[in-house]
Amino acid sequence: MMRQVKISSWLARVVVCSLLLAAGCAPLGEEVAKPQVELEKQIPEAVAEEAAPAPTEEVAKAEVKLEKQIPEAAAAEEAATLALKFTPQDSTRYKAIREIKRSVKWEGAVPKEDTFKPGRNHDRIEMTFTQHIQSTDEKGNAIAKITIEGIKYYSMVKDKLIMDFDSSREKSPNNPLTLLIGQSYTIEIAPTGEVTKVIEVKQARTTVRRGPSMPRRALILLRSDVIKKRHGIIALPTTDKSQLRTGDNWSKIKTFSFGSMGPKSYEKIYTLKEVQDMDNRQIAVVEMNAIPSSEMTEELYKQQVTADLSEKFDNIITYTGQLKLDLTTGKVEKYFERLQSKWIAALPSAKQEAEEEIAVLTMSDTRFNSLEKID
Repeated sequence: MMRQVKISSWLARVVVCSLLLAAGCAPLGEEVAKPQVELEKQIPEAVAEEAAPAPTEEVAKAEVKLEKQIPEAAAAEEAATLALKFTPQDSTRYKAIREIKRSVKWEGAVPKEDTFKPGRNHDRIEMTFTQHIQSTDEKGNAIAKITIEGIKYYSMVKDKLIMDFDSSREKSPNNPLTLLIGQSYTIEIAPTGEVTKVIEVKQARTTVRRGPSMPRRALILLRSDVIKKRHGIIALPTTDKSQLRTGDNWSKIKTFSFGSMGPKSYEKIYTLKEVQDMDNRQIAVVEMNAIPSSEMTEELYKQQVTADLSEKFDNIITYTGQLKLDLTTGKVEKYFERLQSKWIAALPSAKQEAEEEIAVLTMSDTRFNSLEKID
């Protein structure tokens, strides 16, 4: 009886295969699936059971191993705490860079009335300092004493070099920027990276003012708003939302003024990309990408004094950044953000007889900030 069943099954398969060959290669879909279902119904239960072998010992072991791996994978996705940590009497050396580049460039036939003069402006300030944690409070805020160790100051206006200062090679002890070396000021830093308060900077300002030269540029570096920007560029999530997993994100609003091009607001979106294991430490890698935002822009337009000419230009903007945070020590390893903005406009030719000629005006504005641990 069993032999007859097997022969019948074999004949049925031959018939189905012949039909498929006669009809051509059908798409993988319902037309092929239906004959297979009907064929399966013709197979006795005894034959179906015989065709389905019991799980082998190797298969069973593999299933157990897979079950064990599931809890391990879930554990790997445990939330990371993205926040700064401070330890009293701990000292760390950092290098902070703040750079702004602006340029105006003409191509083609320049109009006779060229409001925008070609040229480049470039300002770059690099400061090396030691951050010494004096104390902490119950909220995790720290009182930090900042001691300036080195300064590089480069400035160019309309292609003309104004300053190229490097404290490591400066010979004049009376230069106001040289007088800053060794000076200190005190700030309060929150676990979110924000500088909440400039506590004491008077002594450093007094020392600079006593120099024989005009201390304007040196004093700018000691302004409270400049100090907050230098040490508070890191924008971590609020304390109640600092527990994050890979793929989680948070955002901050940042506004800029571009002079005659008007003000702009951006939403900086931070995403936790990965947590790397490195030398028995865990390093969180955060990527930042910004998009235009209407928040606060309307208020800035009301305060705008100069005319807004941005509507006459095509605007291209790229605003990105990256943070590497040591989750083990709670210290910033490296952070940077770069805003690149370009305005392009095509204007009529200055030569009436050459209608095909046009003048292309390109204006660019690049802003770069970084903070890097150097020991």
